[in-house]
Amino acid sequence: MGVIKERFKVVADNTIAEVKEILKTHGNTKIGEVTLSQVYQGMRGITGLVTETSLLDAQEGIRFRGYTIPELQQKLPKAPNGTEPLPEGLFYLMLVGELPTEEDVHHLTSVWQRRSHVPNHVFATIEALPVSTHPMTQFVVAIMALQTESQFAKKYAAGLNKKDYWEAVFDDSMDLISRLPRVAAYIYRRKYKNGDHIQPNGLLDWAGNFAHMMGYEDETFKELMRLYMTIHADHEGGNVSAHATHLVGSALSDPYLCLSAGMNGLAGPLHGLANQEVIKWIYEMRKSLDTDLPSKEQIVEYVKKTLSEGKVVPGYGHAVLRKTDPRFTAQMEFGKKHMPDDPLVQTVWNIYEAVPPVLQSLCKIKNPWPNVDAHSGALLVHYGMEEYEFYTVLFGVSRSLGVLASLCWDRVLGFPLERPKSITNEQVKLWIAGKDEIWGE
Repeated sequence: MGVIKERFKVVADNTIAEVKEILKTHGNTKIGEVTLSQVYQGMRGITGLVTETSLLDAQEGIRFRGYTIPELQQKLPKAPNGTEPLPEGLFYLMLVGELPTEEDVHHLTSVWQRRSHVPNHVFATIEALPVSTHPMTQFVVAIMALQTESQFAKKYAAGLNKKDYWEAVFDDSMDLISRLPRVAAYIYRRKYKNGDHIQPNGLLDWAGNFAHMMGYEDETFKELMRLYMTIHADHEGGNVSAHATHLVGSALSDPYLCLSAGMNGLAGPLHGLANQEVIKWIYEMRKSLDTDLPSKEQIVEYVKKTLSEGKVVPGYGHAVLRKTDPRFTAQMEFGKKHMPDDPLVQTVWNIYEAVPPVLQSLCKIKNPWPNVDAHSGALLVHYGMEEYEFYTVLFGVSRSLGVLASLCWDRVLGFPLERPKSITNEQVKLWIAGKDEIWGE
């Protein structure tokens, strides 16, 4: 069965028993009330999902199985001579629920290396698209082309017992994660490097090999990819990419179909596409002000101009967080360590000091602080990756770790088809007027 799969099954069996007991004893317990504003405004704050892999606290930020990002940076195994956590270790933690040993991480790296072969028809499918196609579109098309390899789809068609769904989903998820860096790097080299492709290096870790295949051999860039892939991997279950993956999975769609749905959500400007919007906004500001290093005073005026035009300042604000995103802080510390004199990185730090007070004074905003997108692009540009349309693909490769670990848990716990009740405006008005007491079914 495989070492990691066996450990996952042991933990899963214990959790299944625990959930059954919770439902038996507390299944009718109410855990909150839904307001009309929540119904109309994106279901914010409604607790309706169980996601094992991570939890987002408004004040503390993201915790992966209880561990903060600084704790992960300290406790997770690292590459030889490296200081940033290996994403393989985070995947293991999200899946199994305990910190991995170095041996566990090396084992997972070798498993992903063995599973990383991408069929030729996937590359042919990518090549059938115009080179001008947005990288995220190419990425999603490639994932759909990979769906021919789905073990879950094949076994389900042959009559798979539902108690074994999780195992086929696990194998598909491992295959997908192992192949995504190869696919993403192929898209990057095709679109931006004249199709001059680089073969994988089987001696490198998952993120280090991804950097290599994109053409970046600087060891600190590989460290950046390890950090990037770790901090972008998961953000509990209610964000668009995680929820879309979970929702499509509830219909028993295979992991390839599920992840492609999640990636289509990630491509939206209110979700993962925001990281490219940040860099575009900074470039536009520098061009408008005719300087590579705007002063804080200039930034304040430009922010006010942006807001006066009915636009948002990209990279600031979050649906849940009420403090600076710890993922922003981790990237800022990386920048201070490796590129403290970079003008673009310094601009990001100056924006960090300038923007929150402006937002607090001019807008009714619950969170004026930066999120993860506010910093990531500047670090990438420092190493020469200026192709900001590709940034969301990097995000997508990372996010696969969290959403696919969660999908394994969805199937092992036997979560049913997700189908919330919807109502009409007329029914809402009748209910408010006391003429209809039926509220959902």
